[in-house]
Amino acid sequence: MKYYILAGEASGDLHGSNLIKALLEIDRQADIKCWGGDLMQQAGGQLVSHYKDRAFMGFAEVVSNLPKISKLIKFCKKDILDFAPDALIFIDNSGFNLRIAKWAKPKGLKTHYYISPQVWASRPGRVKTIQATIDHIYVVLPFVKDFYDSHNVPVHFVGHPLLDAIANRAPTNPETFKKEHGLDDRPIIAIMPGSRKQEITKMLAVMLSITNDFADYQFVVAGAPSQEKSFYDSIIPMGTATLISNKTYDLLSVANSALVTSGTATLETALFKVPQVVCYKGGRISYQIAKRVINLKYISLVNLILDKKVVSELIQDDFNAQNLKKELNEILDEYRRATLFLDYYDLEKTLGGRGASEKTAALIYESLQ
Repeated sequence: MKYYILAGEASGDLHGSNLIKALLEIDRQADIKCWGGDLMQQAGGQLVSHYKDRAFMGFAEVVSNLPKISKLIKFCKKDILDFAPDALIFIDNSGFNLRIAKWAKPKGLKTHYYISPQVWASRPGRVKTIQATIDHIYVVLPFVKDFYDSHNVPVHFVGHPLLDAIANRAPTNPETFKKEHGLDDRPIIAIMPGSRKQEITKMLAVMLSITNDFADYQFVVAGAPSQEKSFYDSIIPMGTATLISNKTYDLLSVANSALVTSGTATLETALFKVPQVVCYKGGRISYQIAKRVINLKYISLVNLILDKKVVSELIQDDFNAQNLKKELNEILDEYRRATLFLDYYDLEKTLGGRGASEKTAALIYESLQ
């Protein structure tokens, strides 16, 4: 069978790579082309476009890059038609993927959505678009299945692929990790400022502004594989923190606490049982638009999944050094940490069991028989 997979940014690349591995296990003759990243290519997909070339964040940035996005969409459509896949598979990245889906369905292509668009967060009217353009939907969060069920849209809940990604990784030796990266014996506070230049620029300087207030700890910045070291060096003041790139899971496995930019990283941090403060700051115009479009009680996946405030969230103007210092002190308290650990265990149970990639691959393959 021939599979064409469309994913964006680092998290989509991770989940896409595991899906490719699972597809190749179940379909030894699979021919796979993909839009994603290095991980999807290493897993066996023929990489057409790298997500680094499509990292547009926020309403204003998308508008300013519309000509480039339009060219990418035109090229994508042609490449799909030339390849003539048996299955066209979308992973998250709704802005781009739903445009392709609207075009693909009338062409007779079989469409699949793995990790569906966040219609539960904003513009729920898109459910009708998804229902009209997507043949099969695979969701990784239980409340998303409930959302689709309430709209009478058939959907499969497959569990969250992060459970597999974390369980299947090789264990990290804390002493070896610290020695390799020139770290001392102090507890580690992980700084996770995101993966895109725009968000890193807005988040990292504020996150590092409190390092002098926590001299008993060492701060380590999780560098994204999509960014160069020189970019981080221009933001990180000398002596405030250590940069370690492309080792996020190793870092989380040895971290005491973390400051995390809202996104998939909040869930990853929770699954590693690391107490965290969730942070977010967008461009002023983009944020004001988002406030009017997005209808959620929380921004972190941890709080959304458990439907209660488990981790603190510092959003927009509340994201400042004073609040950050206060909240970090909170999660360094032993009683608060114990409470968080109990909630984290409940979170893991709620996400279901392992095998999301394998379940999704099996469902896709069976649908083609």
